[in-house]
Amino acid sequence: MSTNSQTTSIPNSRRFRSDDAPPRLSGKEAVVLELLHDGEQYGLEIVRLSEGRLKRGTVYTTLNRMQQKGYVQSRSEEKPAHVPGIPRRLFRATPYGLRVLAAHELATKFLLQEAPA
Repeated sequence: MSTNSQTTSIPNSRRFRSDDAPPRLSGKEAVVLELLHDGEQYGLEIVRLSEGRLKRGTVYTTLNRMQQKGYVQSRSEEKPAHVPGIPRRLFRATPYGLRVLAAHELATKFLLQEAPA
């Protein structure tokens, strides 16, 4: 059986080939998903809520990368036509992103346990 074309079905998730690399989550991405766990936020609000863990200059790069990975989704803020400026983007964690975060937290907890004597 060739593993190059084999697919695995995961309920409520995207499909992936068995030769795909497992999802990776950087420290910044984990912070973003933790902050988006309970709902939508604007990018600068994410920076503020992070209490110094995220910087203004990197948050949008991180959010765009996370959107490409399927960890977050965004939508433009609805603005009346007479209000000038570009609409802000609201970000929210996807169910897939929250599962990746949960797996990351579980793996971290397991790895930080003391080794048996």
